[in-house]
Amino acid sequence: MIALLGLITIVVLLGAIISKKMSPLIALIFVPVVASLAGGFGLATSKFIVSGIQNIAPVATMFIFAILFFGVMGDAGLFDPIIDRILKTVGAKPTRILMGTALLALLIHLDGSGAVCFLITIPAMMPVYERLKMDKRLLCLMVAMAAGINYLPWTGPTLRSSAALHVPVTDIFTPLVIPQVVGLVYMFVVAYLLGKREEKRLGFSAAELGDIVLKREIKEEEKALRRPKLFWINAVLALIVMGTMVSGKVDPAPMFMIGTVLALLLNYPDVGAQKARVDAHAKAALMMASILLAAGVFTGIMKGTGMIAAMAKVAVSFVPPALAQHIPFAMGIISMPLSLVFDPDSFYLGVIPVIAEVGKMLGVQPIAVAQAALMGQMTTGFPVSPLTPATFLIVGLTGVELGEHQKFSIPFLWGASIVMTITCAIIGVFPF
Repeated sequence: MIALLGLITIVVLLGAIISKKMSPLIALIFVPVVASLAGGFGLATSKFIVSGIQNIAPVATMFIFAILFFGVMGDAGLFDPIIDRILKTVGAKPTRILMGTALLALLIHLDGSGAVCFLITIPAMMPVYERLKMDKRLLCLMVAMAAGINYLPWTGPTLRSSAALHVPVTDIFTPLVIPQVVGLVYMFVVAYLLGKREEKRLGFSAAELGDIVLKREIKEEEKALRRPKLFWINAVLALIVMGTMVSGKVDPAPMFMIGTVLALLLNYPDVGAQKARVDAHAKAALMMASILLAAGVFTGIMKGTGMIAAMAKVAVSFVPPALAQHIPFAMGIISMPLSLVFDPDSFYLGVIPVIAEVGKMLGVQPIAVAQAALMGQMTTGFPVSPLTPATFLIVGLTGVELGEHQKFSIPFLWGASIVMTITCAIIGVFPF
């Protein structure tokens, strides 16, 4: 009976989110609370909620301060010299343009926001593509692949998987560094090969490829925030924060909290300026943090009532024990196409806990399921999914039709997902 209630809860949750009848924030709280009350758990529901929120609090805190930290770093101009250098270097050679586009998107996506990455990278590179009459689908692909492969401890899918399984972010991410590096190598190889193909299509000779030097237009209010004299201090601070966090020696939440405080003190010592910088990035931080806390409500109720365990026990009976060890690898292979069906909230917070529990009962570590999902589900998959606004931002900024973008980009993005999944299996993150 509890298993059936759990199944109904997840189906209703997925339906409410995917059909847009409810926002993820409302659905993640309302649906499980109603299910818990309907299951007769009464006032115990509040205890489940508190337990879930307590488990999720470190992740939500990390995300809030990660957004603030990278926002302040961007305001101070940490990324400006890198962006300008890339634009100056790519010139008019398609191979360099594609690789430069990927590198620029990769660096801009360090804040974990796909929307910000696309809003900065695409307008910066678009004039080059238009002047040379290059295929704009290549621009779509490069920014999509860079942002997708660049999953980080503070990006949405990683945070959601951590929240769903109550596993530290660094435990999930650190073993995936090597697969990510392999994915980035794959990206630059694809960029180079497609650049060569584009050179042939355009029919340019070396003499005809004149240098194009672009300079970004920075608004006056943005210039007022820049701190060029503090560039190297900011760079060292960013490296210390990220390096220490990835090493696992210090938990991410306090590291980003300390980093944000130091960044504000160094760049904006005036109290009014500090408040303005926090206000400027608070909306993005609060939006995701509220969803993460709502996810804590959902997972707290699902675990506290025993619904996840009950569903897993039923599901175990349908999985042959001999095939159990292959669950993570299979998940990794199909993870990218799943982005076209499930949005990140419903997948990571509704589907993953059940699959992980099934795997656990059959001897598979739950964390392996989460790591496999990160190989494509809303990582390489999010820039082509019709369920994410960022996809429409790509096609809107480039003028490429959604269908054309998906048709052109999906094979390469899925290729990246498969390459990273195989790498995970080779190095032992999870078995074949």
